[in-house]
Amino acid sequence: MNEFLALSVKCPICNKSLMDSTMLVDNEPSIKVNVEIGGQKGTINLSAIYGSYNYNTNLNMPMDQVATFSCPHCLGIIKEDVKCFSCDAPMVPLYLDMGGKVSICSRSGCKQHKVEFDDLSVALNKLYQDYGLAGNHKHKRPPGIKTDVEEDDEMETIESGTFLQSYCPHCKKSLIEGDQLKLKIKNDAEGYLMLSPYLNIFTSESTIELPDDKTVEDLLCYHCETSLIKKEKKCESCGSPTARVNVGARTKLLDFYICTKKGCKWHGLNEDDLYDIRLEDSLEW
Repeated sequence: MNEFLALSVKCPICNKSLMDSTMLVDNEPSIKVNVEIGGQKGTINLSAIYGSYNYNTNLNMPMDQVATFSCPHCLGIIKEDVKCFSCDAPMVPLYLDMGGKVSICSRSGCKQHKVEFDDLSVALNKLYQDYGLAGNHKHKRPPGIKTDVEEDDEMETIESGTFLQSYCPHCKKSLIEGDQLKLKIKNDAEGYLMLSPYLNIFTSESTIELPDDKTVEDLLCYHCETSLIKKEKKCESCGSPTARVNVGARTKLLDFYICTKKGCKWHGLNEDDLYDIRLEDSLEW
């Protein structure tokens, strides 16, 4: 089985499947659409693996040029008014069979994309039933992360190195961009904070300067811009306010808390979930 989530999509105009089982990309049926770029017209078969940028086409795809995509069935141009966050090119929406859509950037070489589900709980249940904890998007545990966790029929353990599918608890949209957990940050200025979504991997970067050992003013969902801060839920290590996101476990979405002080590596779950779920080495984020 492929180690990543293979999407099945259809045209947002005529609702017909865009999947092409005769042309495999990344060893999976591909997404076939018409493409026009640089004065050329033809077809392109995109990888259906979320996070893969591989494709097959007989056209020359000049870097940084914006392409026009259309449906091979109804010939309608597939586009939306939303612009790419990175390069300002139009985004291209493709409807998911499970409900929702995946949007890709129309600029050749740009890797921006996002997934939105109509009903997050239905989508998660389908992914977990079909593929397990991380969906068919089973990210490999980073090198050097080992686990000696024994199987426990009574309690589910999320192991160190597990990729945490993360969502806004308000609008339910994914907070994963590429292989990072993205949050909007407000301090003396506004910017974005990128965290490792792998449990107990503590890499981070920010577009604004953050003083060490200081709490941030606010952390927000970058989609709906609703604050994620839960002042009543204190960090159990340093006592600072925490921020709440939802992460996917095998059976449900969990409230997952991180400390808002730069340098503090505490994280934790809602008390009600501690009876069913445990995080391996759960003192740090």
